[in-house]
Amino acid sequence: MGGFEAVILAGGAGTRLRSVVSDLPKPMADVAGRPFLAYQLDYLVASGASRLILSVGYRREKIMEHFGDRYAGVPVSYVVEEEPLGTGGAIRESLRAVCGESALILNGDTFFPVDLNGMMRSLHANDCGLVMAVKELFRFDRYGTVVMAEDRITGFRAKGFCERGHINGGIYAVTKAIAALFPARQAFSFEADFLEQQVGRIGVVPFCSDAYFIDIGIPEDYQRAQHELPLQGGEKR
Repeated sequence: MGGFEAVILAGGAGTRLRSVVSDLPKPMADVAGRPFLAYQLDYLVASGASRLILSVGYRREKIMEHFGDRYAGVPVSYVVEEEPLGTGGAIRESLRAVCGESALILNGDTFFPVDLNGMMRSLHANDCGLVMAVKELFRFDRYGTVVMAEDRITGFRAKGFCERGHINGGIYAVTKAIAALFPARQAFSFEADFLEQQVGRIGVVPFCSDAYFIDIGIPEDYQRAQHELPLQGGEKR
């Protein structure tokens, strides 16, 4: 199978967006007349994705009815969360649906058009279990930051005001083997319960990009996406 398999975490309810998005899964929030998720899928297809795996939960029928089992000629599969599993549990179940030994994982509420094939090449070229897309930001307080030493990520700092730092861009190239280090419990946070605890054992390589970045998790940035995102969609970087 050519290309890469991509897992998109699309199970979020978007409670902070409820005032502007109504009763929809967050990735289905309307951006300039299209679901936010469509911009992500366009970019994945343009980058050469051979298979799309959507991890769905809240109001999943809205996503499944809209996108069906193929998108722009690329097969679409669904992994259903019957109860909330957190980002970690959703990734564990989705990796079981991956056919190959590696995959890309993307958060369904952020758009960050990095070089996805470059991330996969970095995963295979380095002796590591995970490559994380990171972006440098200036004067921010909404995100935690990653700590880097040489060519590895060595830790994470909690969110707080930061004059300059690199943030986790919400895209990972991973080997399926990392699942052996996942917590035993059913529901867990991929970031807090896995990455932060196991960063020294996994081998985490940063993939720095200055590409456009937006997270639609709060109404202010969701409104910003309305005019910014249509200018970005489907563009390869």
